[in-house]
Amino acid sequence: MPRATSDRFTRAHQPSAKTKSSSEASGSSAGARNPIFNTERFGQHILKNPQTAQSIVDTANLRPTDKVLEVGPGTGNLTVRILEKAKHVTAVEMDPRMAAELTKRVQGKPEQRKLEIMIGDFVKATLPYFDVCISNTPYQISSPLVFRLLSHRPLFRVAVLMFQREFATRLVATPGSALWSRLSANVQLYSKVDLVMHVSKNNFRPPPKVESSVVRIVPRDPPPPVEFAEFDGLGRIIFGRRNKTIHANFQAKGVMEMLESNWKTWASVNNVMIEDDMNFKQKVEQVLEETGFSESRAAKMDLNDLLKLLSAFHEAGIHFA
Repeated sequence: MPRATSDRFTRAHQPSAKTKSSSEASGSSAGARNPIFNTERFGQHILKNPQTAQSIVDTANLRPTDKVLEVGPGTGNLTVRILEKAKHVTAVEMDPRMAAELTKRVQGKPEQRKLEIMIGDFVKATLPYFDVCISNTPYQISSPLVFRLLSHRPLFRVAVLMFQREFATRLVATPGSALWSRLSANVQLYSKVDLVMHVSKNNFRPPPKVESSVVRIVPRDPPPPVEFAEFDGLGRIIFGRRNKTIHANFQAKGVMEMLESNWKTWASVNNVMIEDDMNFKQKVEQVLEETGFSESRAAKMDLNDLLKLLSAFHEAGIHFA
């Protein structure tokens, strides 16, 4: 795996003899998928429709002073449009061959000075300051990308991201809908998410097997004073079987044991005396009854419900991380 670097990529990538021979041995089937690169290796599908590319960039409402982070630029169909409007673009690309093509595309042009290419894994890269993020996201890093962005400080202004449609619709799902999930709750706790447009698979080369959609994410500023690991830990329990009652989900194998261990650690740190006859299961059930959520189902609980339940557990010294 290439190492993420902040160095500018200024020379064409020369494949080794081994890489060249293996490419030739792969036959014409790879070439049929993509005449330039085997982009599927990195889950990438090049956006080829110029109108769609322009619409994505326009959605970001870029300013002349903006520094933009682009994830998965490919050959630069979005990048060149971003460079027209932004002050600077940092593009994170996994495939050195793609980076070389993007470098060639701006070489000798004024835009070259405004572009920096980082070659490597976005999830592991050290990110610079940025105002806006734009991405035709490689499908396999969809979830890591969202949470990496939301945990980044200082907060960015807006992100315009293209995902597999099923993932995108889960991001914007509402309580009570079929797709409301732990992912929906986690993302919407820390940001406002809107569905911008649907993009047909025919707009890509090679065409993916599924349709895509574009979402706009605006971080909540200031972010809520809720520890993500705690909120997510509660979500793991109650969304594991979203249509079961909250009480039933807390009876699942291993849940009580994990929570009791966390509670004993909390009690020790806070010098709280544990009574010999204390029944931890009853303690949990008491919280559920007092909050009125014992017979509720996560599929229909909104963010306020989840935060109220989490707060009640914390008041009882019960933690999820």
